[in-house]
Amino acid sequence: MSVLKSLPASLQPWVDLMRLSRYAGTMLIFWPYAWGATMAARTSLLPVPRFFELIAYGLIGASLAHSAGCVWNDILDRNFDRKVARTKSRPIAAGLISVPKALVFLAAHYACMFYMIWTVNPLAWKVALTTMFPLAGAYPFMKRITNWPQAWLGISMNTGILMAWAFIAGDVPKSSWVLLGGAWAWTIWYDTIYACQDKKDDKKAGVKSTALLFGDNIKAVLGTFAALVVGALYYAGKLNDQQLPYFLISVLGGAVHMGVELYTVDTDSPKSCWAAFHRAGFHLGALIWTGFLADYLWSMRGTILPHAV
Repeated sequence: MSVLKSLPASLQPWVDLMRLSRYAGTMLIFWPYAWGATMAARTSLLPVPRFFELIAYGLIGASLAHSAGCVWNDILDRNFDRKVARTKSRPIAAGLISVPKALVFLAAHYACMFYMIWTVNPLAWKVALTTMFPLAGAYPFMKRITNWPQAWLGISMNTGILMAWAFIAGDVPKSSWVLLGGAWAWTIWYDTIYACQDKKDDKKAGVKSTALLFGDNIKAVLGTFAALVVGALYYAGKLNDQQLPYFLISVLGGAVHMGVELYTVDTDSPKSCWAAFHRAGFHLGALIWTGFLADYLWSMRGTILPHAV
């Protein structure tokens, strides 16, 4: 991003701390929210202009949540980061930003997020608070105590599905929980691939991950999680009475995309793993949402085009 590189040198550490040049992480928080919001909008017959307002709202929220998560992670992981080649130059680990300044910056993020959720209904408020504190807040500790930190991350990254439903429809039906399960499996899938970038350094530093846990069986296990993603998308669609556009684009298209990625990714190549992670954030998430969106717009065609038959 040339615009970010042209900023004053004094701002660059803060840009790096927020991972603004690596926006895939934000999109991986945004897409599950968008899936849930679009599913809920279809069921609730939410007017199209209001729907796109909530999509923009979710993108802003995902940006803040991702940035806050990176700041918190870098504060707690600063000693680990210094031992890993890919992360040793991160601003806090490298001493470019002090921990007290980072904590103030983190507090500013939370102030903005509190402002955004201040007027939501009680159910959405509870989901938001649970996501912001015990779920997102505890994730960095999981890498120290379990070989499955990605499983915890899979919950905290995807509760936007429940929040979207709660915010739009006032409840969280079975279909939203099934979709959350699929998104959970998706997070394990892409974050395991992401963690493969640091397998050697993580082993030396004592950082736990599913990339190390799955070992030589990693592609077979990732294939199982991909199947769980596709199965959950299909079942959630049936529960929510989604129609052909959804099943063709989100379910079938998602299955083909994940199959191709699994076949082509080299889990021993950091470059290949980063590229696959990046495509998950920008391509696969968008592909799945396109099916949700097409189905929603088709169901709302009578309100968009009053004379449509």
